[in-house]
Amino acid sequence: MPRTTLTRPALAGPTARHAVAAAVGVVALLGTAGCAADAAADGAGGTLAASDPLPSTVPDGTTLVVGDPTTEVALELAGDEIEHDLSFDLEWANLSGGPQTIEAFRAESLDVGAVAEIPPIHATWTGVPVSIVATQYRENWQDAPVYELAGRPGLTLGSLDDLAGKRIAFSPGQAQGALVLKALGAAGLTQDDVELVELPSTGDVYSTALAAGEVDVAPLGGTQLFRYLTKYEADGAQSVRHGLRDDAGHLYAPKAVLEDPAKAAALHEYVEVWAKAKVWVAEHPEEWKQGYYVEHEGLTDEDAQYLIDHAAVPDIPADLTEGIARTQDTIDLLSTELGEDPLDAADLFDQRFVAAQTAGVEAQRAAEEGR
Repeated sequence: MPRTTLTRPALAGPTARHAVAAAVGVVALLGTAGCAADAAADGAGGTLAASDPLPSTVPDGTTLVVGDPTTEVALELAGDEIEHDLSFDLEWANLSGGPQTIEAFRAESLDVGAVAEIPPIHATWTGVPVSIVATQYRENWQDAPVYELAGRPGLTLGSLDDLAGKRIAFSPGQAQGALVLKALGAAGLTQDDVELVELPSTGDVYSTALAAGEVDVAPLGGTQLFRYLTKYEADGAQSVRHGLRDDAGHLYAPKAVLEDPAKAAALHEYVEVWAKAKVWVAEHPEEWKQGYYVEHEGLTDEDAQYLIDHAAVPDIPADLTEGIARTQDTIDLLSTELGEDPLDAADLFDQRFVAAQTAGVEAQRAAEEGR
């Protein structure tokens, strides 16, 4: 088994402490700029072109620095129920999401990170060349969207048409911002028909702004949505489902990492394990609820159960055609609305890794059926 370096205590501590730990983790990573890029052995030699097949062997001494907290915990909880005998050293970085991963990519201190749809696009537009190496969606995307559009207390939201004339929280470089633009388009509205209030979509910023009446509408998801509606529903707070795809999730990596044969070979192994972990989580909701949401994240049983009740049924595709087309639609929308350069979505996806994620899904499903 490889050496695994943890950058935070495993399976312990409430969410508030994790937020602090995440900030510390980023500082530590940035302080060691270049270490992730230099850590792998160069036994495979040379530079790997995007058209080259992925190496089948990982050289001794290779290290992969990974920002993917949910997979980290899934492997800890599952133990031998997920086969993950990796042939490289896996070092966990305590960060995920667009802003943190892009900053770490710039510092060459992270090899791969877990994000939603927008960060790979935003990274490319801001001068950080990246590729998507693993992709998942939700089979139940209509019944369990990642976000709903919540209104301030007392605001009636019956449909997307009710967005007209409203002040809407907006984060242009993140999934929530793209969702707002998609929702406006679906309602036949433009930015001129609303007031976009630029706010960071981190923590409880959006729900706090709604409660204070600083914005009329904001995209909320997970426990932020559940807690907000629980607290303010008596005051007339409500939400509306948008009926749009907001379910893309990716692993992405700097192109420089993929040009390193040792790193690319290690990443191929990791993608297969990542897919196994997604299947395991979906098949073990009670273990995930208790081990991750309650013990690891410090959530109440009520909050945790809400997340389980609205959890994704993972769709990890063996063919990326439809996903690439949806990503192209998102790029075209953002390019027009935000004044960014056009991009070809197909160039963002490194399809050499599709076989690995497919193999991981099939292997874990077979393992679950055999238990």
